[in-house]
Amino acid sequence: MIKKMIDIRICGLIFTIASTAFIIALSIPFFTEARLQPFLYDSGVDSMGALICAALFYGCLRQEGEGTQNFRLLIVLVSLCFAVNEVLFFTSLVPEQRTLCFTLCLVSKLLDLVMVTLFCRYIRVTLGFEGKLAKWAGIIIPVLMILEIIVLVSNIFYPFTFGVDANGVYQTTPLTWVEDIYLIAISVITIIQILMCRSSRREKAAAMTFMLFPVVEYVLIEHFGNSGQYGMILMSLIVMYCIIFNEKSTKLAATETELHMAQEIQTSMLPSIFPAFPECSDFDLYASMDPAKEVGGDFYDLFMIDEDHLAMVIADVSGKGIPAALFMMSSKILINDHALMGGSPAEILQRVNKMVCINNDANMFVTVWLGILEISTGKLTSASAGHEYPIININGRYELLKDKHGLAIGAMEFSKYKNTEITLKKGDSIFVYTDGVAEANNAGGEQFGIDRTIESLNAVPKGASQKEVLAGVRAAVDAFVKEAPQFDDLTMLGLTYRGSEKGVGSKAEQ
Repeated sequence: MIKKMIDIRICGLIFTIASTAFIIALSIPFFTEARLQPFLYDSGVDSMGALICAALFYGCLRQEGEGTQNFRLLIVLVSLCFAVNEVLFFTSLVPEQRTLCFTLCLVSKLLDLVMVTLFCRYIRVTLGFEGKLAKWAGIIIPVLMILEIIVLVSNIFYPFTFGVDANGVYQTTPLTWVEDIYLIAISVITIIQILMCRSSRREKAAAMTFMLFPVVEYVLIEHFGNSGQYGMILMSLIVMYCIIFNEKSTKLAATETELHMAQEIQTSMLPSIFPAFPECSDFDLYASMDPAKEVGGDFYDLFMIDEDHLAMVIADVSGKGIPAALFMMSSKILINDHALMGGSPAEILQRVNKMVCINNDANMFVTVWLGILEISTGKLTSASAGHEYPIININGRYELLKDKHGLAIGAMEFSKYKNTEITLKKGDSIFVYTDGVAEANNAGGEQFGIDRTIESLNAVPKGASQKEVLAGVRAAVDAFVKEAPQFDDLTMLGLTYRGSEKGVGSKAEQ
């Protein structure tokens, strides 16, 4: 419950609702005290605006995508502006509240400053404004903002641009135009960003209302009161919510459909029916892959090179999402093709590495563990391209096998790889995995680690199938991380040799 309460979305919703209740409660004296009668319109705008802010914030709770957090903060700022204005009206024309009135005037101006700056950032992120102009804007805006804050704060010591007289009346000075320099400058910058961004015309037009609606209100300010400007800003946020978020949601839905299709394609490329080779009873083999995103960069593969040789592959592509998935598919196909051509695991990885490096403009790489089991003898020859150390069970307990490592596939064209040989006897097992297992984090940032991985393997009852072994490791990982999100793909592959008892599990490196 506490964890949910500190969520910025929940806090924002609570604030907008609380500010609404506060404004409505504070507006009651407006209907009874004579001096507040001229502000009845402002009170109405504040009350209605705060209600709409709460409803709008609730409406965008489920919205996702770039700029969503900035949009929520804009709603919170508008709601805060309504609340500050309500108190400001209540303290105006009251001499004993002169200091509070001045403070609220200063806070209101600072909120305007933050709101416009935040909107400028929202436009840059949401509508996709990039390039040199974006970099210059990122430098100019903070400088102008600091200068504007200095101008506003200077009024605390001397009425440079505004002040509140002894009667509690707000008054401007001849230099009040200095306050407008920042707003004019950032408005021009924002309009340029809107016009030059890569979004659609509808999205540009919706964003432009944030600049145009307050101008319309400014022309009518003498008739409709000071709160009208925030009412107009709120109207523009509603327009942006209806148009920009609607289009973003449509694009997001299309993207999710494409990701779902990519996930189905990726899943179909991985062996998923077990036992994978029902006609062969000499080994028990099982594998699983749980992507951190819709599509992942991990993969495994199982295939027969000939009647007596089983190839096992597990790999981890750098990066996540669609690029990693595409690289994963091409790497998987290359490894499969070159393994079927013949050669030791080290030779296969060397050939694949050269092929990958020739056409690797994206500078991606993949760690690979490739093992070839000679079924008749139990001899397992493997090679590692920067992958995690395998874990073997040749004496009744699982332990780490520190085989020789080469560089990841795609890192350097002329990388060399070495074979590692072990002879499995009846009942011996091997467990290979990606770093998503050992590097799974709990809420405190602690990693599951290799030691816990080995402990979870040894905790599985003897005689368990490889499906049960992998399920036991996954259960241990889940119990450790609890509610912490999964940040990396989690892939595992396990094999138990059931052939004739040969050798003593000796190791030899070539």
